[in-house]
Amino acid sequence: MELGLHIADFTWDGGVPELGRRLADTARHAEASGISRITVMDHYWQLGGAIGPPENAMLEAYTTLGFLAAHTERVLLHTLVTGVVYHPPGVLAKQISTLDTLSGGRAGLGIGAAWYEAEARGLGLPFPPVSERFDRLEETLLICLGMWSGKEGAFESEHHRLERMLNNPRGLSDPHPYLMVGGMGEKRTLRLVAQYADACNLFGGPEVPHKLDVLRRHCDDVGRPYDEVEKTATISADVGSGRDDLVKRLLELRGAGITAVYVFGQGFPDPRAAADLVASALPEVADA
Repeated sequence: MELGLHIADFTWDGGVPELGRRLADTARHAEASGISRITVMDHYWQLGGAIGPPENAMLEAYTTLGFLAAHTERVLLHTLVTGVVYHPPGVLAKQISTLDTLSGGRAGLGIGAAWYEAEARGLGLPFPPVSERFDRLEETLLICLGMWSGKEGAFESEHHRLERMLNNPRGLSDPHPYLMVGGMGEKRTLRLVAQYADACNLFGGPEVPHKLDVLRRHCDDVGRPYDEVEKTATISADVGSGRDDLVKRLLELRGAGITAVYVFGQGFPDPRAAADLVASALPEVADA
């Protein structure tokens, strides 16, 4: 099992003036500790609930990933996950290609159908009904895969029209940057994973075995080997979480078929402490 550090909370000691220094230091520290992936949310406001109110500090995702690329050498970098309504598909494909090129082939795209309506409305972003968002998600996957493959022709669908999908450089990853579709939806999300993605991402919990069974059926339906899809999950850890509890949860997910887990810290005033907690579990859960 691989472990990733998902950075979802930026309310750290020192406040905004220290964000850049602490983020760079934490990324370097996490990489040196054996953590193989670092991700950020593609949000403009904090989510509310246990992580914090919308007014809390939130960094724009792709600027942040470019910053992280400059301060790391090996970790995979992507969002967990981009809302499909937040970026025009052609621009999104270019953003990932650019990040992949400048990071030495370490970029990925995590994407989903979007859910944070208040954020979208607040910032003037489109937020169509859920059925249209899923249509746009599939169209975006096709556009990104087309642009990453070097296709330069036109693309026209119900919601998008690109006259020329020129994309140079295409990135360094072969055959294309890592592609994850995040979400738990059984009818459309997991089917899109089976059709197009390198990985799924689920919320770690008791539903995981059932969701993976659904994914397996979708893979059978589209004629794709189930083992080709990486199975990942996301879980949280707060300042009161102990190593033993985290290891127990990770081993349960590994037993269910999950091979990579992204852990995000809640309430850690020093982000290095969250990275240390994640790294402390590696000896118990890493594959022999």
